[in-house]
Amino acid sequence: MSTRNQRRFAALSALLGALLLTACQGTMPQMGAGGTTATGSAGGADAQNANKQLEKCDETLGTVALDEDQTAPWWLSARDRKLGSTVPLLRLMIQQSNCFVIVERGRSFNNLERERNLARSGELRNNSSMQQGQMVAADYILQPQIVFSEKGTGGMRGGIGTGALGAITAIAGSVRANEATTVLLMIDTRSSVQLIAAQGSAKNYDFAGMGFLGGGAGIAGLGGYSNTPEGKVITAAFMDSYNQVVKAARNYRAQTVKGGLGTGGRLGVQGGSTPAGQAVGQQPPQKK
Repeated sequence: MSTRNQRRFAALSALLGALLLTACQGTMPQMGAGGTTATGSAGGADAQNANKQLEKCDETLGTVALDEDQTAPWWLSARDRKLGSTVPLLRLMIQQSNCFVIVERGRSFNNLERERNLARSGELRNNSSMQQGQMVAADYILQPQIVFSEKGTGGMRGGIGTGALGAITAIAGSVRANEATTVLLMIDTRSSVQLIAAQGSAKNYDFAGMGFLGGGAGIAGLGGYSNTPEGKVITAAFMDSYNQVVKAARNYRAQTVKGGLGTGGRLGVQGGSTPAGQAVGQQPPQKK
Protein backbone atom coordinates (compact mmCIF):
# COMPACT_ATOMS: atom_id res chain seq x y z
CA MET A 1 0.00 0.00 0.00
CA SER A 2 1.35 3.43 -0.92
CA THR A 3 2.22 6.01 1.72
CA ARG A 4 -0.67 8.21 0.53
CA ASN A 5 -3.22 5.40 0.92
CA GLN A 6 -1.78 4.49 4.30
CA ARG A 7 -2.35 8.08 5.47
CA ARG A 8 -5.95 7.95 4.19
CA PHE A 9 -6.65 4.68 6.00
CA ALA A 10 -5.05 6.01 9.16
CA ALA A 11 -7.19 9.16 9.07
CA LEU A 12 -10.34 7.14 8.39
CA SER A 13 -9.50 4.75 11.22
CA ALA A 14 -8.96 7.62 13.63
CA LEU A 15 -12.21 9.33 12.64
CA LEU A 16 -14.40 6.23 12.86
CA GLY A 17 -12.65 5.11 16.00
CA ALA A 18 -13.42 8.43 17.66
CA LEU A 19 -17.06 8.24 16.62
CA LEU A 20 -17.44 4.69 17.88
CA LEU A 21 -15.69 5.51 21.14
CA THR A 22 -18.02 8.46 21.66
CA ALA A 23 -21.00 6.19 21.11
CA CYS A 24 -19.66 3.73 23.67
CA GLN A 25 -19.15 6.47 26.26
CA GLY A 26 -22.65 7.92 25.70
CA THR A 27 -23.91 11.48 25.60
CA MET A 28 -26.00 13.72 27.81
CA PRO A 29 -29.72 12.84 27.51
CA GLN A 30 -31.76 15.19 25.33
CA MET A 31 -35.51 15.47 25.77
CA GLY A 32 -37.33 14.28 22.64
CA ALA A 33 -34.13 12.97 21.06
CA GLY A 34 -34.95 9.27 21.40
CA GLY A 35 -34.94 7.09 18.33
CA THR A 36 -38.35 5.52 18.92
CA THR A 37 -41.03 5.60 16.23
CA ALA A 38 -43.81 6.54 18.68
CA THR A 39 -43.19 10.18 19.59
CA GLY A 40 -44.99 13.22 20.94
CA SER A 41 -48.34 13.39 22.69
CA ALA A 42 -52.09 13.37 22.11
CA GLY A 43 -54.91 15.28 23.75
CA GLY A 44 -58.42 14.74 22.46
CA ALA A 45 -58.39 15.12 18.69
CA ASP A 46 -55.09 17.05 18.70
CA ALA A 47 -51.64 15.49 18.39
CA GLN A 48 -48.28 17.12 19.05
CA ASN A 49 -44.95 16.03 17.54
CA ALA A 50 -46.43 12.81 16.16
CA ASN A 51 -44.41 10.74 13.72
CA LYS A 52 -45.06 12.08 10.23
CA GLN A 53 -45.36 8.53 8.90
CA LEU A 54 -48.37 7.82 11.13
CA GLU A 55 -51.63 7.62 9.15
CA LYS A 56 -54.28 10.10 10.34
CA CYS A 57 -58.04 10.53 9.91
CA ASP A 58 -60.13 13.68 9.52
CA GLU A 59 -63.18 11.75 10.74
CA THR A 60 -63.18 9.45 13.77
CA LEU A 61 -64.53 6.00 12.88
CA GLY A 62 -65.70 4.74 16.28
CA THR A 63 -64.56 3.68 19.73
CA VAL A 64 -61.99 0.96 20.33
CA ALA A 65 -60.73 -1.04 23.30
CA LEU A 66 -57.39 -2.84 23.34
CA ASP A 67 -57.26 -6.53 24.21
CA GLU A 68 -53.71 -7.70 24.89
CA ASP A 69 -53.50 -11.42 25.68
CA GLN A 70 -50.99 -11.49 28.54
CA THR A 71 -51.00 -15.29 28.61
CA ALA A 72 -49.87 -15.66 24.99
CA PRO A 73 -46.32 -16.92 24.32
CA TRP A 74 -45.36 -13.70 22.49
CA TRP A 75 -46.34 -11.58 25.50
CA LEU A 76 -44.45 -13.78 27.96
CA SER A 77 -41.39 -13.55 25.71
CA ALA A 78 -41.69 -9.75 25.61
CA ARG A 79 -41.96 -9.67 29.39
CA ASP A 80 -38.84 -11.82 29.75
CA ARG A 81 -37.01 -9.32 27.55
CA LYS A 82 -38.13 -6.44 29.82
CA LEU A 83 -40.26 -4.92 27.06
CA GLY A 84 -43.55 -4.90 28.93
CA SER A 85 -47.03 -4.20 27.59
CA THR A 86 -47.66 -3.01 24.03
CA VAL A 87 -50.82 -1.14 25.12
CA PRO A 88 -49.27 2.27 25.98
CA LEU A 89 -47.52 2.69 22.62
CA LEU A 90 -50.61 1.54 20.69
CA ARG A 91 -52.86 3.90 22.64
CA LEU A 92 -50.51 6.77 21.78
CA MET A 93 -50.57 5.93 18.07
CA ILE A 94 -54.34 5.45 17.97
CA GLN A 95 -55.17 8.75 19.67
CA GLN A 96 -52.62 10.68 17.62
CA SER A 97 -54.19 9.32 14.44
CA ASN A 98 -57.69 10.52 15.45
CA CYS A 99 -59.14 7.48 13.66
CA PHE A 100 -60.61 5.92 16.82
CA VAL A 101 -61.55 7.02 20.34
CA ILE A 102 -60.03 4.76 22.99
CA VAL A 103 -62.21 3.42 25.81
CA GLU A 104 -60.60 1.89 28.90
CA ARG A 105 -61.04 -1.84 29.34
CA GLY A 106 -57.61 -2.67 30.70
CA ARG A 107 -55.97 -2.52 34.11
CA SER A 108 -57.41 0.89 34.97
CA PHE A 109 -60.94 -0.49 34.56
CA ASN A 110 -60.75 -1.86 38.12
CA ASN A 111 -60.10 1.66 39.39
CA LEU A 112 -63.10 2.91 37.42
CA GLU A 113 -65.26 0.23 39.00
CA ARG A 114 -63.96 1.21 42.44
CA GLU A 115 -65.07 4.80 41.86
CA ARG A 116 -68.52 3.64 40.80
CA ASN A 117 -68.78 1.47 43.91
CA LEU A 118 -67.94 4.50 46.04
CA ALA A 119 -70.69 6.43 44.30
CA ARG A 120 -73.21 3.63 44.84
CA SER A 121 -72.28 3.44 48.53
CA GLY A 122 -72.93 7.16 48.98
CA GLU A 123 -69.33 8.00 49.94
CA LEU A 124 -68.81 10.48 47.10
CA ARG A 125 -70.11 14.04 47.08
CA ASN A 126 -73.61 14.62 45.79
CA ASN A 127 -72.35 16.69 42.85
CA SER A 128 -69.80 14.09 41.69
CA SER A 129 -71.90 13.23 38.61
CA MET A 130 -71.18 9.51 38.89
CA GLN A 131 -74.65 8.26 38.06
CA GLN A 132 -75.29 5.22 35.90
CA GLY A 133 -75.47 5.28 32.12
CA GLN A 134 -72.34 7.34 31.42
CA MET A 135 -69.82 4.76 30.23
CA VAL A 136 -69.12 4.66 26.50
CA ALA A 137 -69.42 1.34 24.68
CA ALA A 138 -66.52 -0.07 22.68
CA ASP A 139 -67.48 -0.41 19.03
CA TYR A 140 -64.37 -2.42 18.20
CA ILE A 141 -61.75 -4.57 19.93
CA LEU A 142 -58.14 -4.29 18.72
CA GLN A 143 -55.90 -7.27 19.43
CA PRO A 144 -52.10 -6.85 19.08
CA GLN A 145 -49.71 -9.73 18.48
CA ILE A 146 -45.96 -9.92 17.99
CA VAL A 147 -45.63 -12.69 15.43
CA PHE A 148 -41.84 -12.61 15.13
CA SER A 149 -39.15 -10.66 16.93
CA GLU A 150 -35.47 -11.41 16.69
CA LYS A 151 -32.40 -9.51 17.79
CA GLY A 152 -29.07 -9.89 16.04
CA THR A 153 -30.20 -11.61 12.84
CA GLY A 154 -27.98 -11.44 9.78
CA GLY A 155 -25.94 -8.28 9.44
CA MET A 156 -22.19 -7.97 8.94
CA ARG A 157 -19.98 -9.74 11.43
CA GLY A 158 -16.34 -8.83 11.84
CA GLY A 159 -13.95 -8.74 8.91
CA ILE A 160 -14.45 -5.03 8.28
CA GLY A 161 -10.79 -4.45 7.61
CA THR A 162 -7.21 -5.40 8.38
CA GLY A 163 -3.99 -3.51 8.71
CA ALA A 164 -4.71 0.21 8.98
CA LEU A 165 -8.45 -0.53 9.45
CA GLY A 166 -7.89 -3.07 12.19
CA ALA A 167 -8.80 -0.52 14.85
CA ILE A 168 -12.24 -0.13 13.32
CA THR A 169 -12.83 -3.88 13.44
CA ALA A 170 -11.72 -4.04 17.05
CA ILE A 171 -14.02 -1.23 18.13
CA ALA A 172 -17.06 -1.90 15.99
CA GLY A 173 -17.28 -5.63 16.59
CA SER A 174 -20.27 -6.55 14.44
CA VAL A 175 -23.29 -4.98 12.81
CA ARG A 176 -26.49 -6.81 13.74
CA ALA A 177 -30.02 -6.63 12.40
CA ASN A 178 -33.13 -6.42 14.58
CA GLU A 179 -36.35 -7.61 12.92
CA ALA A 180 -40.00 -7.71 14.00
CA THR A 181 -43.34 -8.68 12.50
CA THR A 182 -46.61 -7.72 14.17
CA VAL A 183 -50.32 -8.24 13.56
CA LEU A 184 -53.38 -6.21 14.60
CA LEU A 185 -56.88 -7.72 14.49
CA MET A 186 -60.02 -5.58 14.74
CA ILE A 187 -63.24 -7.23 15.96
CA ASP A 188 -66.77 -5.80 15.91
CA THR A 189 -68.07 -6.00 19.51
CA ARG A 190 -71.76 -6.34 18.66
CA SER A 191 -71.51 -9.13 16.10
CA SER A 192 -68.09 -10.63 17.04
CA VAL A 193 -67.17 -10.44 13.34
CA GLN A 194 -63.54 -9.76 12.45
CA LEU A 195 -63.42 -6.58 10.40
CA ILE A 196 -59.73 -5.97 9.75
CA ALA A 197 -56.47 -7.93 9.93
CA ALA A 198 -53.22 -6.08 9.31
CA GLN A 199 -49.58 -7.14 9.35
CA GLY A 200 -46.58 -4.87 9.79
CA SER A 201 -42.83 -5.31 9.87
CA ALA A 202 -39.66 -3.36 10.56
CA LYS A 203 -35.91 -3.86 10.57
CA ASN A 204 -32.90 -1.89 11.77
CA TYR A 205 -29.23 -2.34 12.52
CA ASP A 206 -27.06 -1.73 15.55
CA PHE A 207 -23.35 -2.01 16.28
CA ALA A 208 -23.33 -4.87 18.80
CA GLY A 209 -25.12 -2.84 21.44
CA MET A 210 -22.92 0.24 21.15
CA GLY A 211 -25.85 2.59 21.30
CA PHE A 212 -26.25 3.75 17.70
CA LEU A 213 -30.05 3.66 17.77
CA GLY A 214 -30.77 6.73 19.84
CA GLY A 215 -29.63 7.76 23.31
CA GLY A 216 -32.29 10.30 24.21
CA ALA A 217 -34.90 10.12 26.91
CA GLY A 218 -37.68 7.63 26.13
CA ILE A 219 -41.39 8.35 26.34
CA ALA A 220 -42.71 7.77 29.84
CA GLY A 221 -44.71 4.55 30.07
CA LEU A 222 -43.30 2.87 26.96
CA GLY A 223 -40.45 1.19 28.86
CA GLY A 224 -38.23 -1.05 26.76
CA TYR A 225 -40.17 -0.17 23.60
CA SER A 226 -38.63 3.31 23.64
CA ASN A 227 -35.09 2.69 24.90
CA THR A 228 -33.86 -0.63 23.47
CA PRO A 229 -32.97 -1.44 19.84
CA GLU A 230 -35.28 -4.47 19.88
CA GLY A 231 -38.13 -2.49 21.45
CA LYS A 232 -37.77 0.30 18.92
CA VAL A 233 -38.03 -2.04 15.96
CA ILE A 234 -41.15 -3.66 17.46
CA THR A 235 -42.65 -0.19 17.90
CA ALA A 236 -41.94 0.56 14.24
CA ALA A 237 -43.54 -2.73 13.22
CA PHE A 238 -46.67 -1.90 15.23
CA MET A 239 -46.88 1.52 13.59
CA ASP A 240 -46.66 -0.22 10.22
CA SER A 241 -49.47 -2.58 11.31
CA TYR A 242 -51.62 0.28 12.56
CA ASN A 243 -51.10 2.25 9.36
CA GLN A 244 -52.36 -0.79 7.47
CA VAL A 245 -55.42 -0.92 9.77
CA VAL A 246 -56.21 2.72 8.98
CA LYS A 247 -55.82 2.15 5.25
CA ALA A 248 -58.09 -0.89 5.41
CA ALA A 249 -60.67 1.05 7.43
CA ARG A 250 -60.72 3.85 4.86
CA ASN A 251 -61.47 1.35 2.11
CA TYR A 252 -63.70 -0.91 4.20
CA ARG A 253 -66.43 -2.83 2.41
CA ALA A 254 -68.56 -5.19 4.49
CA GLN A 255 -68.53 -8.90 3.65
CA THR A 256 -71.95 -10.29 2.80
CA VAL A 257 -73.40 -13.79 2.74
CA LYS A 258 -76.57 -14.67 0.87
CA GLY A 259 -79.28 -15.27 3.46
CA GLY A 260 -77.44 -13.28 6.12
CA LEU A 261 -74.43 -13.83 8.38
CA GLY A 262 -74.66 -16.74 10.79
CA THR A 263 -77.67 -18.40 9.16
CA GLY A 264 -75.80 -21.50 8.08
CA GLY A 265 -73.63 -20.27 5.26
CA ARG A 266 -73.55 -21.33 1.63
CA LEU A 267 -71.82 -24.68 2.20
CA GLY A 268 -74.38 -27.27 3.26
CA VAL A 269 -74.35 -30.97 4.18
CA GLN A 270 -76.98 -33.55 3.26
CA GLY A 271 -79.71 -33.70 5.87
CA GLY A 272 -78.64 -30.43 7.46
CA SER A 273 -81.08 -27.95 8.94
CA THR A 274 -79.64 -24.88 7.29
CA PRO A 275 -81.02 -23.58 3.98
CA ALA A 276 -77.87 -24.75 2.21
CA GLY A 277 -78.14 -28.19 3.84
CA GLN A 278 -81.80 -28.57 2.95
CA ALA A 279 -80.98 -27.77 -0.65
CA VAL A 280 -78.46 -30.62 -0.88
CA GLY A 281 -79.82 -33.42 -3.09
CA GLN A 282 -82.76 -31.48 -4.37
CA GLN A 283 -83.34 -31.78 -8.08
CA PRO A 284 -82.67 -28.58 -10.00
CA PRO A 285 -85.74 -27.21 -11.77
CA GLN A 286 -86.33 -28.56 -15.27
CA LYS A 287 -85.54 -26.16 -18.05
CA LYS A 288 -88.41 -25.57 -20.42
